[in-house]
Amino acid sequence: MQALIEISDKQYLVRKGDTLFVPRQETAIGETMEIGSMATIDGANTVLGAGSVKAKVLGHVKDDKVVVFKKKRRKRYQSRNGHRQQMTEIEVVSI
Repeated sequence: MQALIEISDKQYLVRKGDTLFVPRQETAIGETMEIGSMATIDGANTVLGAGSVKAKVLGHVKDDKVVVFKKKRRKRYQSRNGHRQQMTEIEVVSI
């Protein structure tokens, strides 16, 4: 059984037991959060908009560094910045 969920304008196709990184959520570590399901897929049957997914928060981490480099040639201008996005690691408990 699979479910299509949406968290912070991003969609994920998940199964029971999957571990994934999603944008930072305000749920505390160890608590269970309930996510609405856009679609539930069970073999050949697909049900739209029904059901929910329960996920346990495993931790809050930072993603890999994203480097932002800007340059204008022949103008002696270049700028290098970067950031690390805040992420939450969750594990799907039930669908």
